[in-house]
Amino acid sequence: MLCVPHLIATRGNIVNVSGVMATRSFPGVLAYSTSKSAIDQMTRCTALELAPKGVRVNSVNPAMINTEICTRGGMSEDDYAKRLEHAKTTYPLGRYGKAEEVAQAIAFLASSRASFITGKHLHIDGGTHATCLC
Repeated sequence: MLCVPHLIATRGNIVNVSGVMATRSFPGVLAYSTSKSAIDQMTRCTALELAPKGVRVNSVNPAMINTEICTRGGMSEDDYAKRLEHAKTTYPLGRYGKAEEVAQAIAFLASSRASFITGKHLHIDGGTHATCLC
């Protein structure tokens, strides 16, 4: 809330980073999924709170993105490679995402081209949110 006066004065906006696990259920990730769901709810509520002040609030909801987060968190290189391979068969687009794809979506939502979008959760997940696969 400390940044709200600045956001109002500059006609700024907020783009939160959530995840596909906020809207899809997967076993073994209860705390992670719950935290992502909280980000989505915070995004919606904050969007409604700040809309009258001209501040937009949205989120991106990526699925597996090829970064170092899993291996830095303790996953072995072999297990991570298996996870990447698994994405080829379970993601409708047949691959995992790239950090640049998420960055481009964030840049779009933060831009004036998205000036009439607020409270949106944009899935960047190769279609995973629309499936029953995990």
